[in-house]
Amino acid sequence: MPTKFLESFGSKLAEKWVATLLTPAFVFWLGGAAAGLQRFGWKSASTWFSQQPEPLQIALLIGVLCVIAASAFVVQRFDLPVLRFLEGYWHPWLRPLRRCLIALEAKRSQRISTRWQTLKRIDPSQRNAEQRDELVQLDWQQLHLPLEKQLMPTRLGNILRAAEQRPLEKYGLDTIVCWSRLWLILPDAVKKDLQEARADLNTASRFWLWSLLFFIFWTFLAWWAAPVGIFSAIFAYNWALDAARNYGELIEATFDMHRHLLYQSLRWNLPPDPNEERRVGQQLTEYLWRGWG
Repeated sequence: MPTKFLESFGSKLAEKWVATLLTPAFVFWLGGAAAGLQRFGWKSASTWFSQQPEPLQIALLIGVLCVIAASAFVVQRFDLPVLRFLEGYWHPWLRPLRRCLIALEAKRSQRISTRWQTLKRIDPSQRNAEQRDELVQLDWQQLHLPLEKQLMPTRLGNILRAAEQRPLEKYGLDTIVCWSRLWLILPDAVKKDLQEARADLNTASRFWLWSLLFFIFWTFLAWWAAPVGIFSAIFAYNWALDAARNYGELIEATFDMHRHLLYQSLRWNLPPDPNEERRVGQQLTEYLWRGWG
């Protein structure tokens, strides 16, 4: 193979967009190639490839790169549907499973709340270090749980649902309605932090999809594809949980620090009293959604 082609290929792989977009796809196809070679034999494939003329070898390698790039592009289009699935927005025929999982999440929420109340009743001077750490952990877990009637069937869904609810609870501003308007007037530095956090969440959901595809497509070729796919899917889901917490906290902080920009742009006065602000915030949400306050 010509040296110039190898140098060009190496320089392109070093580019940032290749590293972020194509790496999961490359690993997926590399794993498939390894599983296929294990199933059908490496020697016959390498012998066949070495017997081909050099132009055909280059064409085959370019074709492989095109397949990897195309598959990466296609899978990236599913970032939002996969994320919505992981949140628990499922087809109606999965409602029985959804109700069952929501009931389990409700029990988990109740256990956390009961234990938190038990520890909270202990006099602070009487709590030991372990109890203090547990109280902080339980408080943090409650922060990422929505109201009981708003529970989702998955932990990821509950983390994001809780983040959506907090601006409504504190300021009367519905996140879903107000976010697109607020986004347009945010400072560039805030937008950058939010975009990076959302990109991290999207990457985690994309990695989860690649893991699922790895399990589905390559398990019949090699037994080790099953544990690899399952392990990577679990890793990706936990990655998504951490990314969702970070993203949700940034959304809440954005409303905390920059909601006044929304009022100013719409020429609404921001009430100084928190109770009054919730009422006015509900009116503002109604105005943005339906056109009247």
